Amino acid sequence: MIGFLKGRLAMKQPPTLMLDVNGVGYQLEAPMSTFYGLPATGEPVALFTHLVVREDAHILFGFGTDSERRLFRGLLKVSGVGPKIALGVLSGASVEDFLRTVEAEDVAMLQRIPGIGRKTAERIIIEMRDSVQKLSLPTLAGNPLNPGAGQSAQSEAFSALIALGYKPPEVTRLLKSADEPGLSTTEIIRRALKSAVKA
Repeated sequence: MIGFLKGRLAMKQPPTLMLDVNGVGYQLEAPMSTFYGLPATGEPVALFTHLVVREDAHILFGFGTDSERRLFRGLLKVSGVGPKIALGVLSGASVEDFLRTVEAEDVAMLQRIPGIGRKTAERIIIEMRDSVQKLSLPTLAGNPLNPGAGQSAQSEAFSALIALGYKPPEVTRLLKSADEPGLSTTEIIRRALKSAVKA
């Protein structure tokens, strides 16, 4: 699986862009939310990616932030939503706007996005309700040119504990017990898990 690509922007024609990575041209499809943040052609850029495999094609999608990619992946799990509709959602609303829409159960707002009718909008809201908290977690979005930058030890620990199966409110509580400045990610996780065993 290709997690992210880092290279020079060779071409951009929404919704398609081309990334030159050491002489290899990767063609990606991206939402408008990503296009708005792209540099000029020829400039360096890094994008998070998601590969969709179909019988007739392998399509690589690119995203400016990890939260956009997470939302895209979450939408693909909704019955009746394919990559085209998922890109439409990301092009029509920021991740934060989408999360607010789901929390407010605003079916009308989703119906304004091309390809989404009332039934699909209702299904998205019902099926994405539980994912909303996970999508608003700290992400690697601090600096897309350096995916590790801008992520604190606390937020790395948060993501790791979620991956281990803990619920967001529980993780927040566990991390309070390991809230000491200067601790490494590993040490924060170790202390949080220790306090989870005691609880």
